[in-house]
Amino acid sequence: MRHVDFSPLYRSTVGFDRLFTMLDSLGQPDQAQTYPPYNIERTGESTYRITMAVAGFDESELSIEAREHTLTVKGEKSEDKPTDSQFLYRGIAKRAFERRFQLADHVEIQSASLKNGLLHIDLLREIPEAAKPRKIGITVAQSQAKQIEATQIDASAH
Repeated sequence: MRHVDFSPLYRSTVGFDRLFTMLDSLGQPDQAQTYPPYNIERTGESTYRITMAVAGFDESELSIEAREHTLTVKGEKSEDKPTDSQFLYRGIAKRAFERRFQLADHVEIQSASLKNGLLHIDLLREIPEAAKPRKIGITVAQSQAKQIEATQIDASAH
């Protein structure tokens, strides 16, 4: 994979360091995890859902944690009780996993549920009023306001 140089962007942007670091790290080959499989869906204008296939895991063996724009899902299998049976083929994975997702600003976890071997994590992006775009009024400086007012008086006198 080729490397992209973000240094020209640093000259004209402020506060995007985290984004550039995240984009740079996505190109690393060791980041290519394939287990467990997952989907990321957009379910509405500001709602999302992550669905992970965690067959064989109980809710007590799964943990979900959100910290500083990172969602971490961990699965740790408890030890199997010894049985008299012997596996001829074991195709169902029983390994532990840790999957991380980078979350955008103002994205929060709404709920998580486990059904039929699928872990559903519902997310909501809710931008606070203070962060929404707003129109800024322009005021005229007092010296200019007096000048404009004087011009209007002169114009009405004629």
